Amino acid sequence: MAASCSLVCCGEEHDSDKAVIVRFSNGSVPPGDGLDVAMYKNQDERNPRKKTRRIVAAESDRLCYVGKNFGEGSLKCNNLCKYYVGVLNRKTMKMEVHEAQLFNLQPVIPGEMTEEHKAPQDTALTYKDQVDSLIEAFGTNKQKKALSSRRLNQVSSDTLHQAVAKAVHTVINHKGLEALQQEVVDTEAQGEMAVHRPPCNPGADKPENVYLFDDVLSPMEFEALDEAGSKMASLTPEEMQKMRDSGGSLCVVKHLENLPSDGEARTRASRCIFYLSMLLKLAQQRNVSHKFGLEEGCPRSVQSKLLQTFTMETFNNGRVQNMVSSSMRTKLAAYSMALLLHMNNMICDLTLLHRDLGITEARMIEVAKSMGLTLIRHARGKAKDGEVRDTNRYASLVLPLVKYEVFLEQRKRKKMP
Repeated sequence: MAASCSLVCCGEEHDSDKAVIVRFSNGSVPPGDGLDVAMYKNQDERNPRKKTRRIVAAESDRLCYVGKNFGEGSLKCNNLCKYYVGVLNRKTMKMEVHEAQLFNLQPVIPGEMTEEHKAPQDTALTYKDQVDSLIEAFGTNKQKKALSSRRLNQVSSDTLHQAVAKAVHTVINHKGLEALQQEVVDTEAQGEMAVHRPPCNPGADKPENVYLFDDVLSPMEFEALDEAGSKMASLTPEEMQKMRDSGGSLCVVKHLENLPSDGEARTRASRCIFYLSMLLKLAQQRNVSHKFGLEEGCPRSVQSKLLQTFTMETFNNGRVQNMVSSSMRTKLAAYSMALLLHMNNMICDLTLLHRDLGITEARMIEVAKSMGLTLIRHARGKAKDGEVRDTNRYASLVLPLVKYEVFLEQRKRKKMP
């Protein structure tokens, strides 16, 4: 009777627990060829992008093989899924399950050089090139860093001029000189904030087609917000009042109180409200955690899109962190405004929005002007009996878009007595 065996799952955190599966690009190696196999790892373990780099080298009497898990020759399948291999321990009759990593071993022929290491036609090195080679091989970290910066900044003037001239010639032929001049004038008038607004179609026939809803919230993300939107729509009046009292988003509470009763319209509005709450919450952050939004039920795909679109990656103590800069906060304001326009018949309450975003009203107005919106403010007059006068400032999308002139204020210096 065959002996029974059981499964034992080994740890996955240490490299010693990981198995290595190799395949040879030029065929199978005969069993008689003894292979000397060694694995090398990157020394820079503080860099999160380099600490997982590995190189596997195998050597036989006839040929040498090399494979790596980074660069052009690596297998992309390691990034898409995980592989596991089982090893039977004949003493304990237990099958040990290890995490595995695949390597593609390619033959290395002595004397044959790759494209990266091919010598230039002119083999005569200048004194400066020789010094650079010595620094690259034996220099200090400071010297290597200076050499790398200098090489990155070295651009041939002729090559640069040719590339610029070719690009300018192509653009002029494609659009025309007058159209380009008009675009430059429009861009200067709108300012730098026009770069952070959603894709704009100023020649659209309908207001809702100027800033498309799909450009603000893609169909895939909209479908992923089904469960989160349902929870948002099921909030009770007591919970909404608690949200208002605890300093929650005023825009979110206002739209929750005015949710449509119709099924399809209610579903659409609830998903948009949840996405708006994520945008406003992200604008309040400085350093964003990798768990951002997950506690509120934000889908992983939507969270990844938010971090990629509205944050900047920085390194801190060898770790990658996502940060919301002032320019990204301006981008969040523009996208939030575009979303509110679709949610409220092309009208947006700027006063509530700038309070939720934590930016000044003047900055909010600049963003609205860069998007070509029409500013609205109710007339200042005494309210009727029993009515509350609306003092908020609004922005509306009306065709054609408004082109605001740039006002440069020059303050006069006071003369010294």
